[in-house]
Amino acid sequence: MVTINSTIISGADAIGGIRPLLDRKTDLLLVTDGNIARLDAAKRIVALLKEDNRSVTLIDNVPPEPSHHDVSQLLAGISSKSFDVVVGMGGGSVLDVAKLLSVLCHPQSPGLDSLLAGVKPVARMPSLLIPATAGTGSEATPNAILAIPEQNTKVGIISPVLLPDYVALLPELTTSMPPHIASSTGIDALCHLIECFTSTVANPVSDNAALIGLTKLLNNIETACAEPDNLAAKLEMLWASYYGGVAIAHAGTHLVHALSYPLGGRYHLPHGVANAILLAPCMRVVRPYAVEKFAQVWDRVPGADTTLSAEEKSHALVDYFAALVRRLDLPDNLEALGVPREDIASLSDAALNVKRLMNNAPCQVNHDEVQAIYRTLFPKN
Repeated sequence: MVTINSTIISGADAIGGIRPLLDRKTDLLLVTDGNIARLDAAKRIVALLKEDNRSVTLIDNVPPEPSHHDVSQLLAGISSKSFDVVVGMGGGSVLDVAKLLSVLCHPQSPGLDSLLAGVKPVARMPSLLIPATAGTGSEATPNAILAIPEQNTKVGIISPVLLPDYVALLPELTTSMPPHIASSTGIDALCHLIECFTSTVANPVSDNAALIGLTKLLNNIETACAEPDNLAAKLEMLWASYYGGVAIAHAGTHLVHALSYPLGGRYHLPHGVANAILLAPCMRVVRPYAVEKFAQVWDRVPGADTTLSAEEKSHALVDYFAALVRRLDLPDNLEALGVPREDIASLSDAALNVKRLMNNAPCQVNHDEVQAIYRTLFPKN
């Protein structure tokens, strides 16, 4: 179990709360991407970071679904500099890279290849993470996920050392998300919460975080996507995402994420989109092994019929997930996204090889069963 000691500031108009976190910090590394850097709220944050003559080195070209090659190139560009604090501002890919750079910029750090080989970091530079999407919960997880193109998959570098000193949940930074980003990242958070809640290593701490997060998410995701300037709904989604990260730190995801990793690694599908496509099909497989927990979640769905039996509630929840993905106008088949049906067998091989996640699933699935899940994601001929 991981202890999370991050100091959190949150709320609408709480950007100024970052200021005291930077006391006596003079050399900052800011990690973001070009889209985030152009936002008005991001410009306010950058201006605040530069107050009191602070030096800010900017990395604003973190790509979506970054690979280990991308991180190596970014690190090479700052190898001659030292920093007092690393600030990550962006979606999950940006925050994961910022976490890695906070380790790799420390003089005691192993190299990236060593981290990928399983060597654990022992120290990092002080860090502040500011999520600009409400999905990954990276600001609360000990994980950093990188694509490994040579293997057509992703790997996780996992250590409590990656957890940041400070987190800022600022809804103004999320109001400019396009609807498809808001919806796909929101479904990513939903996957974190429901997978951790039903994981074989779930425990009272992860269950509590998952249920708090699910309550916030289920009551706000559609409003937050439909009303981008609704700061109250946006803040609730940031907290839902954060609690998803907490749940990951104390338990772990399983079937959805194991099957989505090859889709991101091989076809570069956005992580939230891959998870959204897989959510209902995977939860349909998990459902018989998690009836009571599914029933608890169903009771948190707005307008849910709570008089149903636990069995009925579990079926209703899977149907709700499928309908929610459709209402959010997310893709529902892989063929339309350029994934050939002939790759189902190799995708299944790759998914089953993500043993760290597969071992968390409440049901054991074999190669044929994984192929059957993938097959449901293609149009019936």
